[in-house]
Amino acid sequence: MDEIQAIKQRFEIIGNNELLNRALDVARQVAPTDLSVLITGESGVGKEFFPRVIHAYSTRKHAPYIAVNCGAIPEGTIDSELFGHEKGAFTGALADRKGYFEGTDGGTIFLDEVGELPLATQSRLLRILESGEFIRVGSSKVQKTNVRVIAATNLDIPLAVKNGKFREDLYYRLNSIPITVPPLRNRREDIPLLFRKFAADCAEKYRMPVVRLTPDAIALLETYRWPGNIRQLKNIAEQISVIEQERVVDGDTLKKYIPVESRLPALAGSSDPSEHTYASEREILYKILFDMKKDMNDLKQLVYDIAEKEQQAETTPPAPTSIVLRKQFEEPAAEFHPNRPAHAFSHAREQIEDAEPVIEESLAIEEKERELIIKALEKNHGKRKLAARDLGISERTLYRKLKEYRIDG
Repeated sequence: MDEIQAIKQRFEIIGNNELLNRALDVARQVAPTDLSVLITGESGVGKEFFPRVIHAYSTRKHAPYIAVNCGAIPEGTIDSELFGHEKGAFTGALADRKGYFEGTDGGTIFLDEVGELPLATQSRLLRILESGEFIRVGSSKVQKTNVRVIAATNLDIPLAVKNGKFREDLYYRLNSIPITVPPLRNRREDIPLLFRKFAADCAEKYRMPVVRLTPDAIALLETYRWPGNIRQLKNIAEQISVIEQERVVDGDTLKKYIPVESRLPALAGSSDPSEHTYASEREILYKILFDMKKDMNDLKQLVYDIAEKEQQAETTPPAPTSIVLRKQFEEPAAEFHPNRPAHAFSHAREQIEDAEPVIEESLAIEEKERELIIKALEKNHGKRKLAARDLGISERTLYRKLKEYRIDG
């Protein structure tokens, strides 16, 4: 445990959560080996600290270390960036260039967002992991490198493998040692400590008094679900430190900085790691809409069943039970009473019999997300940067969604 505390102090890692300590302990134990490591966790949980810890406690600590954001490199140039190229290999290749794997020989390379790699690049990466061999773009000469690979992703890689977007053999090569970084909502006891750290850093940087939270504000922090994790908490701490005049912040003041749609008690109060969590607030809204539609259909079916029973009493064949009403009843149905005559429901029965069968609209999340992206692109005349801003996502994420849904934009 003393070694874990030493790692936290050296790399300024805040928190005493058991899941966090376990992840750091695995990183410490695997550091002296040359095994590949796959770090998984949601965006903003601090996955970038773990490769630095592994490199610093490894036998390669005096050799080069480089972090590469695979999602930020265009698909057309990523092979050149990683493996290098020969002069004249493509337009603009005016000289030979070493890639990251060649330049980091003997050291450690951290591939962040490895799930964004194109399939062709994944094949090249697999060859390096298996034999240490690579070929520069535009060359036929096989070269060797001795690099330890640490990868990280916030994607569900097994699902990507199932969908044919990630090579299964590469996944097992990278996943020699898995490390899972817990989301902030599963580290509730660490949230006040992290807020205090970020507020103190901001106060020191801008020479202002440190912001303090009242007990009700701390309780609000601990019950919020933090979809942006530590990155979002840091942003809120800095916003409050700079904007608020009062240095003691209560719960009502804090609420102004927390998005309303993410303050759902059923989700915010959950601390079970196995419980399903939503990737975005948009998915929550879709679920609510789906539940509302289901309740409305159930209500329509109840009214129909009542009318059907009255119809059977008159020995009239019932209408098909698969009919779904096209519209709401324009006039309120008569209140049901066991002794009410059958003709009291004749109007409702006529509406049901006149209704045409329709196919219930699909509320699949993927379809709705695709529709939103298309509408945003149309609104902004195909400008991805403006469309991404309207959708509340990064331009890189929008680019990935365009490929995923095969949208021309």
